[in-house]
Amino acid sequence: MLCFRPSPFVASPAPLQQPSHRLRRPRVVSCLLALSALLIAANGGVASAETFDPSRARMVDLTHPFDVNTIYWPTSPSGFGYASISRGRSEGGWFYAAGAFQAPEHGGTHIDAPEHFAEGGTTVDQIPLSRLIAPVFVIDVTAAVMSDPDYEVQLTDVMGFEVRYGPIPKGGIVLVRTDWSRRWPDKRAYLGDDTPGETSGLNFPGFGEAAMKMLVEQRAVGAVGLDTASLDPGKSTEFLAHRITAAAGVPGFENLMNLDQVPAKGAWMIALPMKIGGGSGAPLRAIALIPEGR
Repeated sequence: MLCFRPSPFVASPAPLQQPSHRLRRPRVVSCLLALSALLIAANGGVASAETFDPSRARMVDLTHPFDVNTIYWPTSPSGFGYASISRGRSEGGWFYAAGAFQAPEHGGTHIDAPEHFAEGGTTVDQIPLSRLIAPVFVIDVTAAVMSDPDYEVQLTDVMGFEVRYGPIPKGGIVLVRTDWSRRWPDKRAYLGDDTPGETSGLNFPGFGEAAMKMLVEQRAVGAVGLDTASLDPGKSTEFLAHRITAAAGVPGFENLMNLDQVPAKGAWMIALPMKIGGGSGAPLRAIALIPEGR
């Protein structure tokens, strides 16, 4: 997503009633935190990633195609463009095709480098490969999103995941599955508003502040991502999720797809962006490698 946000001219719709399954009671949160701590201690502080043979793994494409339907942030000055330079038979009789493309850094399936929201932060070409190729963990919040399209991933979502699947290891990639990608490429359905240059009416899920802080500061994840247009929910005006990750040097992946085909744990992710020198973001080709039996 782009940092710039113009002055709002359209009032945001009234928030829907909070889903009843959100756990807010201090006692419940305290119990989950204590259990998470015990799990981490039992695993020596870091959960070991499962090993597997990549040559026998099933591959899942997590990337939307880049074409005229690719969705970009409403304030983006342009979208994806492609023009043919040559296509046809050469004088020698063989077929030859070539083209040229242009696109903003932030749009479609892409990466946010820390520099996107942190002055002097890591640029795309400086991101260590260890943050882009790592075990992946998928937190499913689809049920919550069905009740609240503005849902913010909660601390309890992360802790609940760890109670069920074990602690998230240092350096792991954490993705949030909302199934919002099923709305692609309908721009209005995907963003909540398709008015050019207008961002005050956007509606889609994203990370909440407490959940992101836990992942970045306590779990020291390598990267985060989700299947919506931004790490922050569409209604955000402060972009806290972006600011938290950027300050910690953690890249973010946006507009992913097919997360319903990736298991909660046990898979690996390869997320390789175009290596744009000095870039704050770049188009991303992301895939998941899923071991046999998963």
